[in-house]
Amino acid sequence: MADKERATLPYIQETVLKKRKSSEEWAIRRRQQLEDRKWKIKANKKLTFKRAEQYIKEFRSKELDLVTMKYRAKKWRTTSVKPKSELLFVIRIQGRNGIHPLTRQILHSFGLWKIFTGVFVKANEGILAKLQRVEPYVTYGYPNVKNVRELVFKKGQGRINKEKVPLTDNSVIEQELGQYDIICIEDIIHEITTVGPHFKEVTRFLWPFKLSKPESRLQGKKNRFKDGGDSGDRGDHINELINKMN
Repeated sequence: MADKERATLPYIQETVLKKRKSSEEWAIRRRQQLEDRKWKIKANKKLTFKRAEQYIKEFRSKELDLVTMKYRAKKWRTTSVKPKSELLFVIRIQGRNGIHPLTRQILHSFGLWKIFTGVFVKANEGILAKLQRVEPYVTYGYPNVKNVRELVFKKGQGRINKEKVPLTDNSVIEQELGQYDIICIEDIIHEITTVGPHFKEVTRFLWPFKLSKPESRLQGKKNRFKDGGDSGDRGDHINELINKMN
């Protein structure tokens, strides 16, 4: 009697149950996919806006860099003064992003491809004009004999077939510069300090000096050194910076 009163459950085939379960799982996955897609679209919109903002900022920075570069060059032509010495040491201290291509090209023409690299240059009118154009990204001044010697001995490397070669063997120097009667490190130092007739050949032979970051970090300001910043002409004070970075 009890069995008759008990309600009998309808029979459902196993395949129908599996199909129903599969449909439910698919519906859950689909709902999750739609949620993920909405989130991704929202995130992409934010990223696109952020990138657009970044590109505009970089473009404006480059354009401003070009305008100020032209202004500095024009101002220098009207206020240029004769340098104290023919020998300058130039150090790149700024400039990874937001540089106008022309500014970057001038830096590369000096061999200053990376930050905290330095080169010796002859202080003629053309070089000084270039330095004015890239002044926010470099600092320069008149190195003394002691620092020239220490730079060449500690950091000096030659360039042979676009490869760095340490100046540990005078035969390397003689091989590359012997035709100019420059056969040893002392000859290189003398040619640099006196800005001799083969200064250009010697500085081309030398790889740009890779300097250390100064222990007391630079302020990161593009203002001129004389105005409390880092960049531009330091005069004889460049020797203090060389001492910290060599």
